[in-house]
Amino acid sequence: MNRKTNVERPEHFTQVCVWENCEIGKGSIQDFEDQIAQTFKDVRVKFLEEIITLPGHNGKGGRTDLFFCVHEDDIGKFAVPRLMAGIRWIEDVIDNADRRYGCLIHPERIREYRTW
Repeated sequence: MNRKTNVERPEHFTQVCVWENCEIGKGSIQDFEDQIAQTFKDVRVKFLEEIITLPGHNGKGGRTDLFFCVHEDDIGKFAVPRLMAGIRWIEDVIDNADRRYGCLIHPERIREYRTW
């Protein structure tokens, strides 16, 4: 589950998202991608990985966060609706880590997923 390197994004799938405390579990990757498309009106996504969080200064860690990327043509129509599900851009997760947890609770390598 926790890898040493980031998963390579497919071409045109530029924006990485983090869905905290979410995992595919016994479902399939295809089921996850299809469910996102259905729920968010044909938004195309690709599963990247699940990461178990590291403990922050508050000692909380060990939850599973789901990382996926969105097709560049679908970012606009996904930007607002994703908020209702608690899905965050990778940049927000990284930028707010110190304030929320006292440190980055994901492996340092996730910084390479940023696009802006």
